[in-house]
Amino acid sequence: MAMTREEFLKSSGLKLKVLELWIEQEWLVPEQTVSGPRFREIDVARARLIRELQSGIGANEAGIDVILHLMDQLHGMRRALAELRREMGAPKR
Repeated sequence: MAMTREEFLKSSGLKLKVLELWIEQEWLVPEQTVSGPRFREIDVARARLIRELQSGIGANEAGIDVILHLMDQLHGMRRALAELRREMGAPKR
């Protein structure tokens, strides 16, 4: 289900200025629509992860950039592998 910016802020607990910064840094990339940005549950989960990286682990901005980039690569590779398996007709593991 897509959320408006206000719904996302309420769900994630973020302040508007933090959200704007994270979008500028491309830590969060909402879908852009004519009625404004739309967020998904995965965006809420990613915001929670970023907060945990900052406060729980103490990662700085450069560290968060690297961690998010590596996670995105990993998820992309998993999607590509799943697609390859489907195309080859291999059973799931």
